[in-house]
Amino acid sequence: MATRLSDSALLMRLRTRQLLLLARLGEERHLGRAAAALGISQPAATKLLQQAEETLGVHLFTREARGMAPTAGGDVLIRYARQMTVEFGLAREQVAALRSGLRGLLRLGSVPGALPQLLAPALAAYKRTHPKVAVSVLVETSDVMLAHLERGDVDLMLGRFTQGHHDDVFEGRMLLEEPQVAVVRAGHPLLSHKAPLVLADLLRWPWILQPPGSPQRSRFEAALREAGLHARLDITETASTVATTALLEASDMAAIMPASLAAHYGRLGLVQVVPLALPLHVPSIQLITLRHRVLSPVAQGFVRQLSEHHPGVD
Repeated sequence: MATRLSDSALLMRLRTRQLLLLARLGEERHLGRAAAALGISQPAATKLLQQAEETLGVHLFTREARGMAPTAGGDVLIRYARQMTVEFGLAREQVAALRSGLRGLLRLGSVPGALPQLLAPALAAYKRTHPKVAVSVLVETSDVMLAHLERGDVDLMLGRFTQGHHDDVFEGRMLLEEPQVAVVRAGHPLLSHKAPLVLADLLRWPWILQPPGSPQRSRFEAALREAGLHARLDITETASTVATTALLEASDMAAIMPASLAAHYGRLGLVQVVPLALPLHVPSIQLITLRHRVLSPVAQGFVRQLSEHHPGVD
C-alpha cells in the first residue's frame, strides 16, 4: 500500500511554474496559448503538466478537439492556483506598504445604496489621511459584486448577501438597515394623486428596476405577488444609478431606491419620493469580506476609517 504524502511533502514537490501553468490553463483551455502567455515552449508546458499530475496522482485535464478541459480534480487545483497568485500579489502590496507607509491600491466594491451614507463619507476621510493610496470603486448589484469579491477583483464590498451565498466563503458585519422608497421625477402625475396612493396605483407606470437576481428586484416582485398583484410591468432594467436618475428625469418612469440614496438625489432636485410606504424589506447593507483572506494594509486602514463612522464595524 502506497504511503500517503503529507500536504507539506506534496507542496515541496510542486513547483511554482506548475501552479502558474494550471492557473493559465484554467483561463486559456489551450496548452499552446497558456505556454505562450507564460513565455515558455509548449513542450516545456507539457512536461510541467505531466509532472504536476504525477506528483498529485490525479489526471487534471482531458484533451478535446479545440483545446483542453479540466477534470473535477483540475477544477480544484485551478482555483487553488488562482488564489495563490492573488495572495502573492496581496503579500507584495503588504510588504511595500510596510516599507513605505500606506500607499498602493484599494479596490472597493459597493451597491448604489451604500454610496451616500456609508462609502462616500468614509472614503473622503480616508483619502485625507492617506493621499498616496489610489482607490478604485466598482458599483454593482450585490449578486454581481459577491462574484467580483470571490474572484479577488475587489478587496471588500459594501452590499447585501444574496440567496445561496456561502457562509464558509464570506464574512459580513452589518452597517446600515433602511427602508426602500419609490421615486419619480419632480412634477410626476403620481405626486398630484388626490386619493391616498396604494401599491396598485404604481403599476400603471413604467418602471426602472435592477436586473433579476438582485435583492431589491427579487423582493419587489415577491411583494407584488403577496399583495395579489400580477400585472405585467413595463420594465427597463439597469444597475446604474446614473442611468436610473437620467431616465427618471426624462420620463414618467418610477424606480426604487434606498431612502438615503433617494434623499441624496432629492437634495439635487433629480427625484421625489412617492408618498407610499412600500411593503418591501431588503436585507441590511454589510461590510463583506472573504473569510479566509487577510486584508491588505490599505484595506485594513479603510475598515478602521469606516468603523469611526459606524462603531459596529470591528
